[in-house]
Amino acid sequence: MQSFTYYVPTKILFGRGTESQAGAAVRAEGGRRVLVLYGGGSAQRSGLLDRVTRSLEEAGLTYFLKGGIHPNPALAFVEETIAEYRDRGVDFLLAVGGGSVLDTAKAVGLGLRDPEGRVWDFFTARRDPADTVPMGSVLTIAAAGSETSDSAVITNEAAREKRGRNTPLNRPRFAIMNPELTCTLPAWQTACGAADILMHTLDRYFSNVPGNETTDALAEAILRTVIRFSPAALERPGDYEARSELMWCGSLSHNDLTGLGRGKDFSVHQLGHELSGRYGIAHGASLTIMWPAWARRVRPTDPERFARLGRTVFGVTEGAPEAASLACIGAAEDFFRRLGLPVTLGGSEIGLLPQAELEALALGCSRGRSRSIGTFCPLDHQGILEVYQAANR
Repeated sequence: MQSFTYYVPTKILFGRGTESQAGAAVRAEGGRRVLVLYGGGSAQRSGLLDRVTRSLEEAGLTYFLKGGIHPNPALAFVEETIAEYRDRGVDFLLAVGGGSVLDTAKAVGLGLRDPEGRVWDFFTARRDPADTVPMGSVLTIAAAGSETSDSAVITNEAAREKRGRNTPLNRPRFAIMNPELTCTLPAWQTACGAADILMHTLDRYFSNVPGNETTDALAEAILRTVIRFSPAALERPGDYEARSELMWCGSLSHNDLTGLGRGKDFSVHQLGHELSGRYGIAHGASLTIMWPAWARRVRPTDPERFARLGRTVFGVTEGAPEAASLACIGAAEDFFRRLGLPVTLGGSEIGLLPQAELEALALGCSRGRSRSIGTFCPLDHQGILEVYQAANR
């Protein structure tokens, strides 16, 4: 086992009806004036927002409501919220929703405590944040793992860029996780969420650092669990067992547990972010488009790694690493299709792209040829372009 430092301070309140504990949880963290952020109308129509605000009232807290957050959360919304609430004494943020709402709250928190208020600087690495408004969450979708992670991802729609920021300041103080809240999700969101969980794990599993058997075994167990229960959640939306397993896997996949002792790769996320930022495609779908093309491009780096994944997770029976590694990629691709997700650009809402668009994607992902992505098999601008070209079918 390699050396590592592991610290995940988020308190988890998991189970049926836990949203009723929101007020007490905020008060325990010292919050008194709470900005509640949420997405579309589902939180209101389902009565969830009423239950959450009732718990805040019972705890004697003042609160403000701000809704309208969309998937691939927008920088413009973040900046609007910062300007609106900068002088209103907000001392705690409560995100009610999925990863987009949580990531928005994280960005808003950084911006509210920044004298300059230019939060995009943090996502382009021009400056480092020094402070944030603490936050907690009431999770409504198993997907991003933002409820226990140190990351946030925001889309600058004007620039057609999607960027992430990792900092310990982004760690939520608590996460309220009631799997029942995910039972009414549309099948597409459930499937995209499952893909995100899988990819958060796979982007850590593929590493150039060997010798972390416990970490590997944990990652493989999470992958097998998602593969087992995501079809069940799609077939039986009210299946509490399936929903609860997926929700917990989402947190474990992105709190760094599945990457202890090694560096992250995250090439597939970087490739997918360019698709989402440029075309607005759902994050999970962008990942299932890019993974097969990436996997086939980098497989020769370590066929045995793909072979192990195939044998331990997908039930591949081929003995030789070459055959087993190829079978693994095919099995993963078949599973994405089973979830109803695209595995190529041509099979997605984006469609086949002209060469000029592929080159623009590669230029954006490589930051104008200034960086390579990944650690398992680093890809420069040319390598990135080749992956996009391979996905363009």
